[in-house]
Amino acid sequence: MSRNIWVVIPTFNEAANIERVIAAAGAALTTVRDVEPHVLVVDDSSPDGTGEIVERLSAVDPSVGLLRRAQRAGLGPAYLAGFAHALAHDAELVLEMDADFSHDPLDIPRLIAAIDAGADLALGSRYVTGGAVAQWGPLRRFISRGACLYARLVLGLAVRDLTGGFKCFRRTVLESIDLDTVRSHGYVFQVELTLRTIRCGFRVVEVPITFRDRERGKSKMSTRIALEAAWLLPLLRVRR
Repeated sequence: MSRNIWVVIPTFNEAANIERVIAAAGAALTTVRDVEPHVLVVDDSSPDGTGEIVERLSAVDPSVGLLRRAQRAGLGPAYLAGFAHALAHDAELVLEMDADFSHDPLDIPRLIAAIDAGADLALGSRYVTGGAVAQWGPLRRFISRGACLYARLVLGLAVRDLTGGFKCFRRTVLESIDLDTVRSHGYVFQVELTLRTIRCGFRVVEVPITFRDRERGKSKMSTRIALEAAWLLPLLRVRR
């Protein structure tokens, strides 16, 4: 019997990338044995036509889905909407990844394999042995590693790439970590979900990946997102 596996991709103004990344993610899923593949794009009403591209693709390919949101409300809420949709449609595994090829779709089977080997959350990691970051200068590398170290120290976690956003969850994880109370909207959302996964007693495995800078489109990182991470991370130590 085929497994129902979903890849959730949040987008805002990714018209330059979205068609290629959907095709690549779908192709990667088909290399996994006994899989019913689904690629779900959660688009925040992109003015560049990202949603319209996905709508066109979904009209001819039932494995491609589009979830439109009325306005831009942040990375975390986009993923939560996508997770809820996938779970409502009987997803067994749910992956999350960026739309800009920073995450290589060819690594999707490796994350799924880690789940099959016993992990509950497989996290694509830049900062374990075998992981790497390409095309970044020294300053950006320092900031990224510093952010991960700060999160690890504040929360007391051993996971080396807490800010990574390339993940594969078992259904039971997403059902257990009380998604309705997730507080983060920006990139600290990734830290919060991993923290909640660990607190619920699930096994997290880091799978080495190479993270590459986007070639097309514009990064969504902003000063506001960085400030959110700085003040919200200590609050995550308080259990709810």
